[in-house]
This record gives sequence, C-alpha cells and structure tokens, in this order.
Amino acid sequence: MRVVQAKEFGGPEVLSVTEVPDPVAGPGEAVVRVAAADVMFLDTTLRSGLAAAYFPAVPPFVPGGAVAGTVESVGTGVSTAWIGRRVATPTAASGIGGGLPIGGYAELALAKAATLAVVPEELTFVQAAALAHDGRTALAVADRANTQPGQWVLITAAAGGLGTLLIQLARAAGERVIAVARGEAKLELAQRLGAHEVVDYSQPDWAEQVRAITGGVQTAFDGAGGEIGRAALTTINPGGSLIAYGNSAGGFAAVDTESAAAQGITLVSLFDIATPDTDWLSLHDRAHAEAAAGRLEVVVGQTFPLEEAAAAHTAIASRTALGRTILTV
Repeated sequence: MRVVQAKEFGGPEVLSVTEVPDPVAGPGEAVVRVAAADVMFLDTTLRSGLAAAYFPAVPPFVPGGAVAGTVESVGTGVSTAWIGRRVATPTAASGIGGGLPIGGYAELALAKAATLAVVPEELTFVQAAALAHDGRTALAVADRANTQPGQWVLITAAAGGLGTLLIQLARAAGERVIAVARGEAKLELAQRLGAHEVVDYSQPDWAEQVRAITGGVQTAFDGAGGEIGRAALTTINPGGSLIAYGNSAGGFAAVDTESAAAQGITLVSLFDIATPDTDWLSLHDRAHAEAAAGRLEVVVGQTFPLEEAAAAHTAIASRTALGRTILTV
C-alpha cells in the first residue's frame, strides 16, 4: 500500500510517498481503508522534530492520528459485522493524553475496534475525518465550561477546526462569543459562524480590545497557547476560567497559576479533560449526530490528495489555513 512517510525530521519536504506492506489487524483491531485523513498542527511539529520531547516518534514514520473510511478487515475478538461499515477513528497508535499520532497518512490504517465510530450517511468521509479529533474534543471542552447564557466567552484560534466548532456550540448554548484570530478571512469566517464580536490578535492591544468590548469574559477557550494564551488570561473576570487545549502559537499557555488563583480564575488543561473516565466514543458519536442533523457545520478549508501531504503541511505552517485540513485517498 501507499503511505506518506517522514523519512527524517525537517521541513515539509521530508514527507514522501512510499510503498509498505499492508497492515494486518491484531486482536481487538481493525484495518480501515482510508478515504480521508486528518492533518493536525501537531503533525507538523512532530515532522519537524520539535515535539520529540512529548511524542517520541522515530523516523521513518507515517504521520496522522485519525482517519475515516471503510472497515476492510478485523482481528480476533472483533465482530465481522464491522467489515464494510463507514467509520471514523483515531489510529491504533493514537490517543489523547498518550500514544503517538501516527499511521493515518496511508491507504490502509490500523485502528482499535473500541474506537470505531459509525459515520452517518449524511456525512462525507472528509467531514467525518475533520470531526475525528475536533468534534469530540470541542464537546468535551464545551461541557467543561461553567458559562451561563448571556455571559461572554473568548475563543482564540477561532478559525481553526476546534475554534469553528466552539463558536457554534457557544452560540447554541446562548453564550455571547468574542472570537480572536489573525487576518480578515479568518475573522469573517468567525462572524459567519455566529461570533458576536471579532478581534484580530495580530494587533498588540487585542486583549485590551476584548476587555473594552466585553467588560471581561467568563470563560476563555484557548486553542492558541503561547503568549496569546497568556494574554487571554487577562481578559477573564474573577471567578471565570481558562480552558487551554491548544498550542499552535508555540506551546501551551505559560500561565502564572498563583496569579490566576489569586484572581479566582480556574485553569483547566486538556489533560484535566482527558481523564480515564472521559467517554470519547460517546462524544465522537454526539459530534457526528449534531453535524448530520445540520446543527453543526464542519469547516474544511482545504483538502489535498495523499501525495501532496507536504503541501498540506505548508498550508498549516503558513497560518493561512481555515478550519480543518484533510488528505484524501
């Protein structure tokens, strides 16, 4: 089968298509014939070697932590009724709070049978792949917020895959949304999805603008991290919360926990949400159901064929990508 491998750590040019043996499903596993593979910002940092301290992938490896497609075969202990079904799933190696996001950029991918989620007929494989990580995570993050209808929420990286879903979930919950992103196209997308106000965080005083507009927010959903996440903390009123789940701006937000505690602000990380009790499959199914019913728009800004994985990584690194980026097979 064809796969895309990172032959070594480096720029997008280290990604190349190669032939490898087909995978064989082990006990409790399934082989999925991939129609669409999710491309995450994490994939670009893993490829570059910058994530080696957290994700010890050793080249050559196949990036990609989630896929959508059709079950090709199953291993022992897995019902053969799965064969031929439309599914979306993390790869067998992947896992929130553990594992490696690898194995997805391929014609065939291994998955654990326990993570297979049936894709409704109303959804395309591209939509399903876009929801494989973001749908369940967006719902888990939104469920953790303590915001009441009418209160302000801030969403950073608002035009990304998770941000676009959180805008819609917050609006549906009756919350007032102020979305921050970089550039006119991203701000326009956030407004179209329902953000009440938008601010461009390429402006040095963006956090002050947020406070001036809202008077302070109850919850900040931080998908950017880095200095943007730290600035987001200053927009939160006492008694509010910062829910940090992303690091596209360079690491998770470097927040002074003592200062936050002194202000009565609760800090929630992705690792606080990804507990052993989190029912990710149920969240995955909820996301599919919301999208299939038309209550949740899945924003896929760009798709690339498998052999153009390097171009997909370049698009993400350029910070111009909207919504989710997907490889089609």
